[in-house]
Order: sequence, then C-alpha cells, then structure tokens
Amino acid sequence: MASDTPISDSIVVESTPSAIVEVCRAILPALEGNSYDQEDVFAIHLALEEAFINAIKHGNKMDPTKNVKIEYSVDPDKIEISISDEGNGFDPQNVPDPRQRENLYKAEGRGLFLMRSYMDVIKYNESGNNVHMIRYKEKPSIMKHGNQTQT
Repeated sequence: MASDTPISDSIVVESTPSAIVEVCRAILPALEGNSYDQEDVFAIHLALEEAFINAIKHGNKMDPTKNVKIEYSVDPDKIEISISDEGNGFDPQNVPDPRQRENLYKAEGRGLFLMRSYMDVIKYNESGNNVHMIRYKEKPSIMKHGNQTQT
C-alpha cells in the first residue's frame, strides 16, 4: 500500500564502502512502501551505489575520518537523493564519456554514465562535491523524448 506522506530524512555515514549497506537499508524500503516497481528499485539502487562510491573514492579519497551525507525524499511520484562528500569536488563536464572509442578500456566515467542512464535528473553543485538525483515513477513528457536534465 502506498504511503500518503512523503518520507524525507538524512543520513551521515563514514566514508567506507561498507557504509552503503546502512544507506540502502534506510532508502530502499521507502521505495517499496510507495509502490515502486522492481525496475525503479533496481535503477535507484544502482545509481545510489555509484554516487556513494564516487563520493568516498573520488571525493573523500577513501578517508574513513571523512563523512558522506545523504539526504532523500520519497513520495508516490518520485525519489530525490542528494549525496555530499567532504572533498574538493570536480567538474562533471571533464569526465570522459566511456562510450567513446578512446575511452572504452578506461575505468573513468562509467559510474556517472550509469547514474545518468538510470536517473531522470542529475545536478551537481557549483563546487562538484554534491550530486542531486531524481527519478520519477511516471516520466514527464520531455523525458520520454530522451531529454534529461544534467548540469
């Protein structure tokens, strides 16, 4: 049964790969409680893991004394997730496209590509140490035509 009230919360976890378990335990049940289908849950789970790993690996440089903050809101229509790290940030426009021939065998850019593929909106703050992602249950008409917001 779908919830009538949006679920919003924030979590601060240490910058270690195993902390993703706690994050997923907090967010994924909220999706099921709002009747998201398995395709949505898979897509959100994958994008969440990629964004989290990027925050600890590239942002916080695997420093367990630094934290990652996750803010999320789930309602029957959409989920919004913001992930912030304590790093210096980056420019997402400077990350190579892993689909380009010269980048096919390089590891960089694959996580961002997956996030863009599975979420409807991806936005970064000016310094590049926060990503805000949105996935809609029902895609707005502009998204049905392949136009995704990314800044």
